[in-house]
Amino acid sequence: MEPTTSLLAERYELQRLLGRGGMAYVYYARDRRLERPVAVKILREEYARDERFRARFRQEATAAARLSHPNIVTVYDFGYAEGRLFIVMEYVPGETLRQIIDARAPLPPEEALSLMVQACAGLGYVHRLGLVHCDVKPQNFLVTPDGRLKVTDFGIARAWAGTQEAEPTAAPVVWGSPQYFSPEQAAGKPPLPASDVYALGVVLYEMLTRRLPFLADDPQELARLHREAPPVPPRTYVPNLSPALEEVLLKVLSKEPSARYRTADQFGRVLLRLAETPSPAAKGNAAGGASSSSAPTATATPEAPQPHATRPRDPLAVDWLTLALALLALLAVGGLIPLWVWVYLAYHGPR
Repeated sequence: MEPTTSLLAERYELQRLLGRGGMAYVYYARDRRLERPVAVKILREEYARDERFRARFRQEATAAARLSHPNIVTVYDFGYAEGRLFIVMEYVPGETLRQIIDARAPLPPEEALSLMVQACAGLGYVHRLGLVHCDVKPQNFLVTPDGRLKVTDFGIARAWAGTQEAEPTAAPVVWGSPQYFSPEQAAGKPPLPASDVYALGVVLYEMLTRRLPFLADDPQELARLHREAPPVPPRTYVPNLSPALEEVLLKVLSKEPSARYRTADQFGRVLLRLAETPSPAAKGNAAGGASSSSAPTATATPEAPQPHATRPRDPLAVDWLTLALALLALLAVGGLIPLWVWVYLAYHGPR
């Protein structure tokens, strides 16, 4: 049930509900001590009552609080007060990627790649630290109005799975959200960094096509599809999608972790190169523009002369300027002859 009081731990003033999920409620709140807005996630009552879960949650929240990256939501605080288990995070204005997909998908490839490269940057940082998110899905990506993406909800799925593994008679643990978990997660195996990469691939597939690669009403059937069924190539739904992007997307949806990119960093570098490569349509438009601009028109700019081009010379043509200069030189020299004669006679004439 939702909290009935607006003040949590005598510090956080809950002001409005931002959203709710299967495990928690998220509130916009104000930190009275530091006088700043925050987001407070309060876990549902059944989780707060479980002592093992609270202990595991504390471990995971401590690890999440050590993360510091521009594409990761910062964890400020966590605790247990008034029977409520909570975590306090940086407030990120904007909307979730889930909301963006529901409102506008399929997204243009340029926008989808920009968002996914940022998600890979945040998760790549986590993978370098030896951690795995375990629950990559659009609801856990926050996007600001200026297009900055931040990953949230580190550790909560791991905390829940950790308590399930502690049960000696428990069934195999399914980590993450069924629509986005990897084949190894669907088989109840612990997730790897490559498992997060698979989930990123599912999210990118959905951004580009507005469809999930696998969908079934029965959870067991959905798990089987993740483990065994090949995904429908995304160009089936979006024919103008780049073949190179489709190839990368199908690679990260491989059943075997070793066939994917091993970490989000590797996946992000590949996507960044794709984002920097002009699409075939853009190249065609550029070529068409160049052809039309070179066609003669009434307002076309005259073609500039080639720097080394010379005009053929007529061998019989008279260079009047050169001839005039030659005559002028001859007259000048000829006019000095009488002066030279007078000087000679003045010094060498009869005495």
